[in-house]
Formats: sequence, C-alpha cells, structure tokens
Amino acid sequence: MRAITGLWRWRHNPLRRRTDIAEAWTALVALVLILVAAPVAGAVTGLLTHDALQRAVTAQRESRHSVTATVLQRYDKVPVDPDPETSSARDAHRRVLASWTAPDGSGHTGTVATGLESPRPGDRFRVWTDAEGHVVGRPLDTATASTHAALAGFGAALCCGGLVEGGRRLVLRRLVRRRHARWDQAWNSAGPDWGRAGTGA
Repeated sequence: MRAITGLWRWRHNPLRRRTDIAEAWTALVALVLILVAAPVAGAVTGLLTHDALQRAVTAQRESRHSVTATVLQRYDKVPVDPDPETSSARDAHRRVLASWTAPDGSGHTGTVATGLESPRPGDRFRVWTDAEGHVVGRPLDTATASTHAALAGFGAALCCGGLVEGGRRLVLRRLVRRRHARWDQAWNSAGPDWGRAGTGA
C-alpha cells in the first residue's frame, strides 16, 4: 500500500530507482486484481458449482426413492459395512436387519441404519433406495447444494487472491535482489576511496 501511495510522489523524485517504480506498479496491479479478479473468479466458480449441484439434486430426486422398511432384528454388535455411503460412525449403534419393498415391487432384506432410538422388531422407518431397491444415501437438498456452491465460490476467491499476492511477493523478491545487487556494485566501486576524502591521498 505504501508503494502505491508513493507512485505519485516518485514521478519526479530524483532519488527514485526503476525498482521503486516497478514495485509500486506491481502493488497497484496486484490490488486491482485482488479487488476485481478474485470476486469474479469466486462468482463464476460459485455459479458453475451451483448449476452442477442443482442438476445433481434433480437427478438424485428422480433416481432415489423413500420407502418404508420394517425392522426384523436389532444388532447388538455393529456389522461391517463396506459401503461408506450407507455407513457412518454417527449411526453405528442403530444398525438393524430390515426388509423393504423397492419401487419396482421387489422385496429386499438387508442391514441398514435407522434413526430409531431403540429399534425393535416390527418398527417401521424410512430408507432411501434406487429404482432396484438398493439402499442409497439421502438425496442432496437444494439448501445444502446452495451452501456448497457458496463455499466453493468463496474458496475460489480466496485462492485467486492468494495466487495474486504470491505472485506479487515473488516479483518483489526479485526486485529486492536486483536492488541489493546494484547496491553491492555501487559499494564495490566506492569502497576503495571510502573515508579518504580530503586526506590528500
């Protein structure tokens, strides 16, 4: 920010260096990109993600069905479930053997998770299945999809801003190295005569 405010002051300053002007312009360009490009990148990413997730919501609503299942047996020990979509640590203590009828009319029996606090044989609860009756996860709802899209857009804006700032720092590092190299050259050329002014040497 200091380099940006100094851009006007350095216009006619005889002590200015080319690296000073380059540093100020780099900071100004980075600021404009952060204020303009980062929000645009976030908005575009959020809109694209929102569209994709809304299509996924529609597809899941069409392919997943809520059916009524009946508890046949409660498990005291948690059986191993290889499907990560239908298993979670949260409902590990409420796994039951249940039966249900698929949307196509076929009967199914299997181990499923239930939201019942104390499931007993004969209790009924809802499960989500595909058209063939295989248990699937609950379909994504519109509000959750919108939240994910907003988070994706926010993350994209932060990443864009971080990339711009990282690029600015890399450019600044090269400018500082060039500045130090010039100082070394100037010091080397003035070094042998340093402190000898007026000694007659």
